[in-house]
This record gives sequence, structure tokens and C-alpha cells, in this order.
Amino acid sequence: MQATSNIATSALLSIVEHAGTAVTILIEGLAQEELMRSRLTRPEVLRQLKSLADSLARIAPEVRRDMPELDWAGWDAMRDRLRRRSGEALDEALWFACESLVPATLLWLRVYRQSQPGLFLMRS
Repeated sequence: MQATSNIATSALLSIVEHAGTAVTILIEGLAQEELMRSRLTRPEVLRQLKSLADSLARIAPEVRRDMPELDWAGWDAMRDRLRRRSGEALDEALWFACESLVPATLLWLRVYRQSQPGLFLMRS
């Protein structure tokens, strides 16, 4: 992997980790209905999820192959769903991302940080 792409990959993975952690903190203790009704938390969770999905979408195919347990197809589909204006489909996508995709992604990133630390190092 080239130095520039290594720096880009590590930066994108850092954004993913930070956004995922922010989502986890924001939804802690909230029921689905509470999140959907929140005028402050819901938009911020949505913003963080979009940042996370956009960052994952920018990761190179060869890096994706090195991290097969991440749900790349799920995040690609989620990215499209998070672009919807409003409604039940967006609410369901938002909650699914919070309850399933984010925790699984953060878990696998911790595993990959141990097994492939070079992906996470910002060095040229």
C-alpha cells in the first residue's frame, strides 16, 4: 500500500471509529421511540452515521478485502438509506445502524487494530 493511501486509510478508519463511538454514546440508554422523537439527539446521530458510512465508502477495495468481516455491503446500502428525507424507512435504517451495524463495526475494528495495526497508523 502506498504511503498516501495508508494515511488516507488510517484517517478514514479514525473517522469511522470516532463517529461510531459518538453514536454509541448518544444512544446509550435510549429506546427507539425516544431516539426518533428527540429533536437534538436524532439529527446528531444521523450526521454521525452519514459520516461513518461516507468514510467507509471511500476505503479502497484492497483494504476492504483485508477486512472481510466488516459488513461492507450493509454499510453501502445503509449509506443510501440514510440519504432519505424522512419517514419510517429512514427511522428503521437509523435504528438498525445504531443497534447492529455500529456495534459490529466497532468490534471488528478493535480486532483489526490488533491483527493489522499498520492499517491504523498514520505514517508516510
